[in-house]
Amino acid sequence: MTSRTPGTSLRDWTDALDARYDPSWAADWDAVGLVAGDPDATVERALFAVDPTEAVVDEAEAAGARLLVTHHPLLLHGVHGVAETTPKARLLARLVRSGTALFTAHTNADVAAPGVSDALAAAIGVRDAQPLQRLAPAEAVKLVVFVPSGDVDRLVDALAAAGAGAVGDYARCYWAAPGTGSFEPQPGADPAVGRVGERTDVAEHRVEMLVPARGQVAEVVRALRAAHPYEAPAFDLLPTMLEHGRGLGRVGELAQPVPARDFADAVRRALPSTPAGVRLAGDLDRPVRRVAVCGGAGDDLVGDALRAGADVLVTADLRHHVALEAVERGLLMVDAGHWATEWPWLGDAAARTARALGDAGHTVSTVVSSLVTDPWTHATAGQP
Repeated sequence: MTSRTPGTSLRDWTDALDARYDPSWAADWDAVGLVAGDPDATVERALFAVDPTEAVVDEAEAAGARLLVTHHPLLLHGVHGVAETTPKARLLARLVRSGTALFTAHTNADVAAPGVSDALAAAIGVRDAQPLQRLAPAEAVKLVVFVPSGDVDRLVDALAAAGAGAVGDYARCYWAAPGTGSFEPQPGADPAVGRVGERTDVAEHRVEMLVPARGQVAEVVRALRAAHPYEAPAFDLLPTMLEHGRGLGRVGELAQPVPARDFADAVRRALPSTPAGVRLAGDLDRPVRRVAVCGGAGDDLVGDALRAGADVLVTADLRHHVALEAVERGLLMVDAGHWATEWPWLGDAAARTARALGDAGHTVSTVVSSLVTDPWTHATAGQP
């Protein structure tokens, strides 16, 4: 996928990735973001992969990618040195020497909307997917400002450039209504409209814009004061809660019910092949319509899947006792492999990142890794 402003920097890439997969969404034990690389280096191509392995780095170098974006972290725990005496340290040293940057989006991509489980749901035909374990609404701020009617567009542009008005995949969102502003400049004032000591009535608009993160408020207010024509603009900052659609797992429905055995076979065909294949726990003939999914290890979402009325949970790394109890409680379980259930996200993340950079005037290209990095390399056939 290719989306040309020469000299796209690594910082441009990380800004686009952080905007889509905010590092603040990551679990407190996780390690996400830029692992290696000079933010000012020029990067025109990135390779997206599940795991940072030697073979994947080979693939990135062969593809001419100066950035490797992976779902799984290379360094998940504290590191006090990078002596090349361990596989991870040797890989990191190789990345640095070759000038290949490494960026990780892990649990922040798991809970993003859309994120890892959205891509899995789409791949296996689950429609209208909603979070299975929804995160609480986020704190946000609503900006209300009064501005002369002829200056609305200019002010909104400035506020949007500072981060206001971003709602999901939409930018520059605002609400406006006309009215009349009235004021009387006092001695010492330097009014843009009217005269000192005289009442002035102005056709104004009330403009409302969402400031999605509290950390953006100061920058938005600076932009407001710089762009507003009035010496003393009137505005309010109102705390609010933002429904964001983020959370772990997804649940939705198939276009029509199918027997469990056919559903498991459809999952196998929809996802990349691995030696371990796809396993099903439960009645092979039971109809499946409502489907819960979680890319990667998700058997701790069994209770959520049952409360959501799911017929089956598609995930990976299923534990024996968890699967056994789930089936006894009426929930079919499908284990499709950790790597395979997370792989569909790569294409979605690559496309969205390229689109964001393209919209900003950059020409970049992305490549999705074709390597199977599932650690299970062989499975023997079961008994007939």
